[in-house]
Amino acid sequence: MSSRERILGRVRRALADVPQDDTPYEQAVSRDYVREHGERSVAQTVDLLAENLADYRAIVHRCTAAELAAVIGRLLAERGSKTVLVPAGPNEEWLGGTDAERVPDRAESTPHELDQVESVVTGCAVAVAETGTIVLDGGPDQGRRRITLVPDHHICVVRVPEQVVSSVPQALERLDPVRPLTWISGPSATSDIELDRVEGVHGPRTLEVVLVSG
Repeated sequence: MSSRERILGRVRRALADVPQDDTPYEQAVSRDYVREHGERSVAQTVDLLAENLADYRAIVHRCTAAELAAVIGRLLAERGSKTVLVPAGPNEEWLGGTDAERVPDRAESTPHELDQVESVVTGCAVAVAETGTIVLDGGPDQGRRRITLVPDHHICVVRVPEQVVSSVPQALERLDPVRPLTWISGPSATSDIELDRVEGVHGPRTLEVVLVSG
């Protein structure tokens, strides 16, 4: 008997005395909690996202769609990045302002190879203003989860206002739970028992977020 079969057997035994007409889970859990804290306009929601991202030590930039390629090119140049990984989705045009060597998102890439990549540019699935959180779901403009965890510099493009929501409950309504969700609140960091902060522990040391309008 495998571990999976043993675990599922325990679950079945635990549920053996549950009546067939028991309240379904969707109805048993109350959903009357506050969905959004306060009332904000669209502009105020985007401003709150930018404020909370910065509070988490992400570097926030704003631009129009027409300026995006130039902004990304400038950020890569300032970083001195000679290689940049970009998923095979629509964001190839975002790199029109840089001469950095493109590195494809390949399934066979090893962690060592990804560690040699100096920057990665992706989109996102949704951004949560109240928590300063960006969520990736492995969509065409985001690529595999590991490409945003191994390279040290991540530039993430957020389309505003369509990809920005106020709260986590609103974000969950947009997300597919079977997809590989990555929730990002600032650059990767941890603190030891003396509260000394160390960045770049299990993800990029530098996170730059570009809020793109238009």
